[in-house]
Amino acid sequence: MRRLRNLPGLTGKNPGPNLEEFQVASDQLGSRKISQFCLRLEAKQRLRINYGLTERQLIKYVRIARKTKGSTGQVLLQLLEMRLDTIIFQLGLAPTIPNARQLVSHRHILVNNCIVDRPSYRCKSGDTITVQNRTTSYNATRSEFTQRDKVPDHLTLFLSNTGHPTGLINHMANRESVGLDINELLVVEYYSRKA
Repeated sequence: MRRLRNLPGLTGKNPGPNLEEFQVASDQLGSRKISQFCLRLEAKQRLRINYGLTERQLIKYVRIARKTKGSTGQVLLQLLEMRLDTIIFQLGLAPTIPNARQLVSHRHILVNNCIVDRPSYRCKSGDTITVQNRTTSYNATRSEFTQRDKVPDHLTLFLSNTGHPTGLINHMANRESVGLDINELLVVEYYSRKA
């Protein structure tokens, strides 16, 4: 965690002063030369761990992004941001992406009024995401964490007529709405050299 720095999707916490002190201390210990491979590998690991993906899943997303028109790095981030577990985390319905994945796997999430139990479900513009009224879902866990400071501009969070928290996807995610500080081109370069 310290080496990969701030991963908002994994911990849901801001880096404290101890993390900043560790980074300064580790920078002062030695000025070893960091290879380009090391930089690319670290960027790939940060992306993979933050979104909770396996290596195979990330390779699949990179291949889809290569085939899609547009910048491969931006398309890759767009694909990852439009996953159902990430959308639930971005809406503030779960404190971390692993918690959002658990909500989806336990069938507490409705997409367009249909139960979806795959965290990797790819959401589209216009989809509505609702948390079912169960004791283990949103209503019980809401008191354990506070809502995120700001919902990204591609999402809207509101209460439905039945009182259930509902999220609406306004449009596809853009680069500015990604909360992870990462250079996605390093990830693309890492996989281009391996392929």
